[in-house]
Parts: sequence; structure tokens; C-alpha cells
Amino acid sequence: MSVAQPIAPQHIAVLSRLMFQGYSGNFETPVTDLDRVEPDLEYVSALGDGARADFLRASDLHHVVVRALEVLRRAAARKQNQKILDWCERSLMSERSRIAHAVDCLFPICNAFESAGCQVTVIKSLDHWPDLGSDLDLYTTADEQTVTRIMTQQLHARLEPRSWGDRLANKWNFAVPGLPELVEIHVRYLGQTGEHKAMASRLVERATIRTVNGHTFRVAAPEEGIVVSTLQRMYRHFYFRLCDMADFAALLQRNEVDFGELRHAADKGGIWPGVATFLFLVRQYANQYGGEISLPQQVTSAVHSPDIRVQLRGNFLRVPMLPAASLYGSQLVSAGLNRDLRAMFRLPLLPPLALTALLAYRVTGSDKGVW
Repeated sequence: MSVAQPIAPQHIAVLSRLMFQGYSGNFETPVTDLDRVEPDLEYVSALGDGARADFLRASDLHHVVVRALEVLRRAAARKQNQKILDWCERSLMSERSRIAHAVDCLFPICNAFESAGCQVTVIKSLDHWPDLGSDLDLYTTADEQTVTRIMTQQLHARLEPRSWGDRLANKWNFAVPGLPELVEIHVRYLGQTGEHKAMASRLVERATIRTVNGHTFRVAAPEEGIVVSTLQRMYRHFYFRLCDMADFAALLQRNEVDFGELRHAADKGGIWPGVATFLFLVRQYANQYGGEISLPQQVTSAVHSPDIRVQLRGNFLRVPMLPAASLYGSQLVSAGLNRDLRAMFRLPLLPPLALTALLAYRVTGSDKGVW
């Protein structure tokens, strides 16, 4: 089995500058003055065809193809760099077509749940807009039998094999005919071991309405969006994508976060230190590449350590394991103090699961079936 080469660190640095210097606070329209990204245009222009394909792979892996290449396209147009202008336009046309198709397919899936009287919220997937991730994530309060019936009988989807981690998290993946992206459905609970019930219920209770590509969806409120991504980045994968940094930097710059409500949500699962550290890392990275993010004192005072940093290793921005282990420990202690029996019984299953996944990866090159 061939393994793709790790992404060149300079690719990530260039993409980061395109994101944080090519946009103002909303990350929707590139800035008028693109002089600051001219060296990045020259960098991409000097790449050979193979290296430029690798650059595109990096932007895809970090879910910033549309946002990064739109800045590059405008910069190339200003400099009359026809080679890069044509390359950007071809790449953008392909990616926007993929995204439009995925959103068009997502709408009837959500409608099928709503028509069956099941509450459903889109999580994570639309946070990257106008980009889109590699799968489509939903949360529902429906039971697993109803979820399976809707997906397989009404939508003719195929249930994908479930890993040990999927089973613990009560998470299901479906392949829908005509849709290249998998649909991942989180059923009733959140967390890698399905330990969070109270936090999960807020996803439907506080959902907001968002219209994307002409379709209206129920999506997670900003505070719940931060909680969901914190669980994914600080308590499961232990790495960030560039899209995480851009998505939540934009959210903070737009002043859309109610920090009191966020603290309330995070405390339900004992993850306030993790949420604070997540936002601290976003601010730190954004400011490093030209963004201007501030956080209230109630957040910065709860950060695990003011010296914590993400580091590019392999293809992602990695979270140090020692702080991650400490955050897991504080979550477990909180579960005990609050007599959260579900979390108390499930959280201890995470370390052996993670160790098994690590061993499987080192032996076979894949943790499929475990994580």
C-alpha cells in the first residue's frame, strides 16, 4: 500500500498566510490589498506540477481549498499571472461543484429525519463554509433503529462497518447512493466513548437556522460548535486542521460567542479547561499568521498552560500529549465529582482504546476497525 508523502511545512505556512492575511475578520471576502500575500503567490508559481498538486492536496486535507485558492486567484489576476490564475480557476470549479453536490444531497437527508419527527442538527460540516469537509456530520436524538431505518430504507444508504470507537460513541456511517462523502451520524450522545448526554441534548435545544446554497439547515449554535470541536480536537484526535483555526478565529472576530453560555455548556461535561485551551490555541495560531484575536480573562485563566503550542508533525497541527492527558484526567475527576455515572463508566475505556489504535497503526499502518 502506497503512503502519501507528508505535507511540506512551507505549504502549510503559505496556506496559513493566505487565510489570515488574505481575509478580514469574516473570512468571506478577500481583502482588497493583497500585497502581503504576493510572496505566497510567487511561491506557488515557482512550484512544479507535482509540488503544486501536493499544495492542492494540503489545502484539501485542511479543508481550505475554496478560501485559500480564492485569495490566490485574485492575487494572480492582479499580477496577470495567467498560469496560476488558470490553475486556481480549474481547481475552484471542481471543488465548488463537489461542495454544491454534497449540500444538495444533505438537504433531503435532513428532511427525511424531520419528516419522521426526529430532531437533527448538522454539526462541524458547515462550519468550514464556503469550504466543506470530507464527510457530512449529523447529530440526532432519534434511536439507532430509527436512524438505520431512515437511512437504509428511505434513502437506500449502505451501513458502513463500525469500529470499536464508533460503537462506544454510538456513531454510525452511511454511504448514500450518488454521494461520494460518507454521512456520519452521532446518535443521542457525544464524546469518543459516548460519555456526554447533557451536552449532546443542547445541540438540538439550541440549534440555529442557516441557509447554505439555497437550502436551510438546523446547525449547532456557536457555543455548541466550539464544544463539539473541542471534543474532537482536544479529547480525541489531538490535532487541528487549518480550517479549525480559521473557522473559530472568524467566530471570535465576529463576536458571536456568549462566553457565559459556553462555560455553562462545557461545565456540563467537565471540559471547560479543554474548551479554554482550544480557543487559546486558535488565538495563538491566528495571531502568529496575522490575525487579531482576543479572548476574555475567564477563558485565558482556565487554559492548561500559557506555553502550550501546536506543532506541525506529519500532515497536521499536533496538540502535545501531556496537556491532552491532563485534560482527560480533569474530565474524569469532574465526572466523579458530579456523579455522572455514564461518564464515570465510559471514560476509563478511552486509554486502552487509544493504545490499541496506536499499536494497530504501528503494525499495519492503519487504525481502521479500532478508532
